[in-house]
Amino acid sequence: MKNFFEMTMPSDGRNEAFARSAVAAFSVICSPTVEEINDLKTAVSEAVTNAIVHAYPNETGLVKLRCEADDETRTVTVTVEDFGKGIEDLDKALEPFFSTCANEERSGMGFTIIQTFTDNMSVTSRPDEGTTVTMQKVFRSC
Repeated sequence: MKNFFEMTMPSDGRNEAFARSAVAAFSVICSPTVEEINDLKTAVSEAVTNAIVHAYPNETGLVKLRCEADDETRTVTVTVEDFGKGIEDLDKALEPFFSTCANEERSGMGFTIIQTFTDNMSVTSRPDEGTTVTMQKVFRSC
């Protein structure tokens, strides 16, 4: 059976922890291990933080979070969507260590971290329309 939830929140840094915790709590139906749930929480944190920091510089916008769990395949799919400035060069943005915030303490590793801690990641973006990050995590442990 598939189950899901959606929520929309302001692009406020205080909401990153809430998004991470909501996905973790919801994912329990797929019986993850502590390590697996921590991997997913890390990936969600990166995606939501990217939306907050990069999509709406110097302003507040909306971040939409959708989480779908398939307890038969033990797979959780998380989508983080913003409606901000988008990414000009997506191929470049997906490279490790690339950051548009050169003057800030940003590592440019957000997408790389998401790829490392999930089983599948895709990113779509359109300048001035926003970015969508979709990630999947399969919980393998019994």
